[in-house]
Amino acid sequence: MVFLMLEVRNLSASVDGKKILEDVNLKLNNGKVYALMGRNGSGKSTLANVLMGNPKYEITSGKITLDGEDITDFSADERAKKGLFMSFQNPVEVSGVKVFDFLRSSFNSINKNKLSLMEFQKLLEKKADELKINKEFLERYLNEGFSGGEKKKSEILQLLVLNPKVAILDETDSGLDLDSLKIVSRGISRLVNKEKIVLIITHYKRIFEHLNPDEIFIMNNGKITFNGGKEVIEELESKGFEKFENKNGKGI
Repeated sequence: MVFLMLEVRNLSASVDGKKILEDVNLKLNNGKVYALMGRNGSGKSTLANVLMGNPKYEITSGKITLDGEDITDFSADERAKKGLFMSFQNPVEVSGVKVFDFLRSSFNSINKNKLSLMEFQKLLEKKADELKINKEFLERYLNEGFSGGEKKKSEILQLLVLNPKVAILDETDSGLDLDSLKIVSRGISRLVNKEKIVLIITHYKRIFEHLNPDEIFIMNNGKITFNGGKEVIEELESKGFEKFENKNGKGI
């Protein structure tokens, strides 16, 4: 097994001069599922965007490393080529660009070994079948007229096709019915079984009825205030976030 680590050390960030992340520390190892939880506005999606290199956010201190390489100053495109992937809460509609063409272009942009049209079609149809996505879906314009569940499936299809080292999944479980949630969870599980890193950002425990997180991180006001095992999820369900919002990052 190749050992892989995404490490965040003493990371602070701001937007328009306002501090939004403060002294965040994370160590994520491959072959594991992590959960990042917290109230609305706690900083979860902000952290995801900073990890992915969104230029809207300015890193004011700290460091992000992948496999020992400092990627703090890398652009989003450079981070994608290094193996980072992020799914979004609300994917944008792209009129005129088919799902098939978008995924082929994305695949070729981050892989040195390009696939022929037929080779890529075979790969894509195999991954689509795993998510019970029909061929007609691949000919639709990206996210245009998609239901919430279809958008989420499209994001997970991208995940399986691009096969990143690190998958950051922002609210992937929102808007999914039970059957779709099971299918999406199986797709994520396939990635974990390939020794990848998966970080799931969510408010709810629903997805963890199908996936077993190895570690839970709680955020509040742009800080990691607590981390622990899966048992934390049950306490969150019964007692809410307040208990975990004033702790000082247990275990970090």
